[in-house]
Amino acid sequence: MSPSQSIQNSLPHDISLKIVSSLQVFDVCSLGSCSRFWRELCGSDCVWESLCKDRWPALDFNKDSSSFRDQNFQLDQGNVSNLKGWREFYIKKHNEIAEKAALVMNFGEHALAFESIEVGRYLKAIEFMKSMQFGFKDVQMFFLKPKRNVLLNLVGLHYCIIWLDVPSKYVVEALCSNEITGRQVCVQWWKLGRWYRGFRLRDELCSRSVSLGDLVASNEEVLGVLHRGASHEVLRVQISAVKPTSTSWSHRVAQNVNE
Repeated sequence: MSPSQSIQNSLPHDISLKIVSSLQVFDVCSLGSCSRFWRELCGSDCVWESLCKDRWPALDFNKDSSSFRDQNFQLDQGNVSNLKGWREFYIKKHNEIAEKAALVMNFGEHALAFESIEVGRYLKAIEFMKSMQFGFKDVQMFFLKPKRNVLLNLVGLHYCIIWLDVPSKYVVEALCSNEITGRQVCVQWWKLGRWYRGFRLRDELCSRSVSLGDLVASNEEVLGVLHRGASHEVLRVQISAVKPTSTSWSHRVAQNVNE
């Protein structure tokens, strides 16, 4: 008898369902491949309904769910294998978001000339994300990953803070779980020279190197420059990647935010 069969024989159905309902989508899919019992349980509608609502809390699921149930997914209460309306909805929605994320990332990659990006294109990428209505978990899944360019990490982070208004604690937790808290960016901006005794002084260059974790936790100056872009006294803003110099940032920043 396999370990999965032993577990399923020893657990009541409601307990097994409660366990599955506490898992994230990747874990649900992995568990569903263990046996026929777990495949049917992990494919049940109530599990995927919870996953859908957890990932896209802003959607009106009362309207959406009644629509796809009435049109395409008439449920047979006696057959668990037919309870796939929410699973199909999740897959379809996920694929739509993946296609939109690819468009944003392709735009970002093309805008990265010599490992840097001008603030106009940077803000344009964020506008794309806003128009496509990415949720916090969508950003975590596609943008806040170590395999992505750190400037795409920054785009996702900025979008979560400014447009989604996600509390900094949760953003830092997402950075830590993906091990990108210590990744650094350099933000440079050129300010219009001040007038002094009838003469305008030379334009002033400001430069700040900051980790993603510190940017969330405390660096309002840099975040403000990124959000405003080139306007008024700021002539130009350029963002580039910085190679990390320490691996201890994630623990320290997470501790500071939690405190």
